[in-house]
Amino acid sequence: MKNPITFSRRFMAFLPEEKRFELYPPYWMMRLKVLEMTESWDKIRIRLPLTWIAKNMGGAMFGGFQASLADPIAPLACSKMFPEYHVWTRHLAVDFRLPGHSDLTLKFDFPTELKQKIGHELQTKGRSTPSFTYGLYRTDGKMCTEVTCVVAIRPKDYLQKLEQKS
Repeated sequence: MKNPITFSRRFMAFLPEEKRFELYPPYWMMRLKVLEMTESWDKIRIRLPLTWIAKNMGGAMFGGFQASLADPIAPLACSKMFPEYHVWTRHLAVDFRLPGHSDLTLKFDFPTELKQKIGHELQTKGRSTPSFTYGLYRTDGKMCTEVTCVVAIRPKDYLQKLEQKS
């Protein structure tokens, strides 16, 4: 039997990146809508709708929905900018400031200065661990959740070298 993941990647390859993101199974179930996504991922806007399944007992957005959406955004943007490196979330902090009683919009911007700093660190040190701050906003424009994501950007062979040391 053919690998279903390989099949689905090939099947979805003709779709725009925004649509592939929306159809990724965990996000499809959350009914996300990509509002804006630049080709280089330096500006991203994603709507997270407040559906009956996303509401907690207080009628606001479950924190897990917010964290699940926020977690991969900065690493995916870094992997798009620096494709020759492995990238993953090293630390994620989610500060729930206000209840999300409406649809939420994740707003992520990749600062040009940070992009240059990462590029410099990768050239000089071969690795970088940048920190990004972004948020989820209610329809009234107020930030309800602040996200801080620390990203590990490492050479492709980093994990093999790390495992050999232990």
